[in-house]
Amino acid sequence: MGNATEQASENTDIRFSDFDLDERVARAVADLGYESPSPIQAKTIPFLLQGRDVIGLAQTGTGKTAAFALPLLSSIAGRERPTSPLALILAPTRELAIQVAEALTSYATHLGDFSVLPIYGGQSYTPQISGLKRGAHVVVGTPGRVIDHIKRGTLDLSHVEHLVLDEADEMLKMGFQEDIEEIFAKTNPDRQVALFSATMPASIHRITGQYLNDPAEVRIQAKTTTSANIRQRYLTVMHSHKLDALTRILEVEKYDGIIMFVRTKQETEELADKLKARGFSAAAINGDIPQVVRERTVEALRSGSIDILVATDVAARGLDVERISLVVNFDIPHDTESYVHRIGRTGRAGRTGEAILFVTPRENRLLKAIEKATRQKVEPLVMPTVEELTVTRTQKFQDRISHTLNSQDLSELRPVIEEYVNTHNVPAEDVAAALASLVLDGATLTAEPLPEPQARASRNERARTADGMTTYRLAVGRMDKVNPGAIVGAIANEGGISSQQIGNISIRSNHSLVDLPQDLDASVLKRLSKTKVAGRHIDIRPDRGRPGRPFKKRSNDKGAGEGRKFGKDGFRGRKGNNFGGKKFKK
Repeated sequence: MGNATEQASENTDIRFSDFDLDERVARAVADLGYESPSPIQAKTIPFLLQGRDVIGLAQTGTGKTAAFALPLLSSIAGRERPTSPLALILAPTRELAIQVAEALTSYATHLGDFSVLPIYGGQSYTPQISGLKRGAHVVVGTPGRVIDHIKRGTLDLSHVEHLVLDEADEMLKMGFQEDIEEIFAKTNPDRQVALFSATMPASIHRITGQYLNDPAEVRIQAKTTTSANIRQRYLTVMHSHKLDALTRILEVEKYDGIIMFVRTKQETEELADKLKARGFSAAAINGDIPQVVRERTVEALRSGSIDILVATDVAARGLDVERISLVVNFDIPHDTESYVHRIGRTGRAGRTGEAILFVTPRENRLLKAIEKATRQKVEPLVMPTVEELTVTRTQKFQDRISHTLNSQDLSELRPVIEEYVNTHNVPAEDVAAALASLVLDGATLTAEPLPEPQARASRNERARTADGMTTYRLAVGRMDKVNPGAIVGAIANEGGISSQQIGNISIRSNHSLVDLPQDLDASVLKRLSKTKVAGRHIDIRPDRGRPGRPFKKRSNDKGAGEGRKFGKDGFRGRKGNNFGGKKFKK
């Protein structure tokens, strides 16, 4: 058995672009903003691309899904929709099966007519059978439901080329050993196997000894030590309400320097722009920002010129700023080691620090993985009450009034107000209130409660919008070199909409999506449609959702019915030593 524990050093310079992934899969990874693999990914992906069976020993939350998903998808990229699955992934629970299926779908976004089908207990058989009849490249399922479909004759595993067992030890603890062995017996004996487990009990040894062929063994010891000086809290919040929740926390709680982590480069700029629009001094750093600009931005945080830095994991490497008192995981990391590294930006050298983690309802499993790996409970964060927010906002507004009274010469303006009061016969208090409303520019001193997070989030992440908001489509995108700040400025200036009324912004390749109030007047939309951003009319209109993606036949597409002898995009089994959309060296 090959052992990769010592073979691959944890080289932080490794990038996903260094792997020989299918170009379309690599592009999806880049679109998601991922640059550097986690240790389990760095050590496992090369073995799987070589066609080796693999045993991966790593805790939950170390990035295992991408470790097996990326080479698997590279192997079957470009294949026509098969009559029976080419890959089967087993997971112990319904929640994990759904999570894995969603991850694979995101990595397969450029693969055309590519199908990933989750099958699990607790759901009607009807949609699962329909999906199997239509054909799926990859089936992700729980062992019990997979066996049920085998017995019903609705699932044929004879053409499975890749079999993955995720959290194998958990499946065995749940009593699925016989089911797993029966599933192995139903698959093609030449299939490639990747088995991931947090532990290596005797039952796992028996399975690997019987069903895996000379597997490479990868062991990852996650770094899970967190400082006792860091207070860790989490908030369960819907994705569309993260920004509102964040700004409310920052309104009430006092911090010095803050670093916020998001997953992608694009999101660093979007979040920084939204925070600036809400009155916070924020800046973004990511892998696309030149080093000189990065250094200048970090120095601005260090000196207090800005208070908030929005960053990706890669961009924040080596960052050590003494005044950072709060780390915000705006997006939960997919591996526990990243979480430990992130919150380690505060609470250094004996100082105390705070860490806040935003968790959407479907991400609770990742929170549990973090707690298990760090052996520490993350305490729930209690959101500021409506009353606390109202008191804070009122006090800050009154402080602004006091500052203006004490620092400005108002002698020129007093006669104007006196004349208005006398001419219009209105109380001075009403005039002051009207002027205050002008200053607030659509903002309010009275807070509204945030909606409670739902037990399960929406199935379509892209369709999430806050209550009272509608998603609009703009005819400008990344190809036009547009940025969130330009969109906010155009909508606010030309549409007369307060920047605080502008919600989530998502910039795509050739268009952008923005959440705006549902009750926008038709005249505002007409005016906005003629507005230009980056030299193009934005042609704003309500978003109708993602159109169906037609299947475009490629010249190198290979049908599943051609068996195992096909060239560039095929799987050649053990002798060909291939696992990917191209031939790999032995």
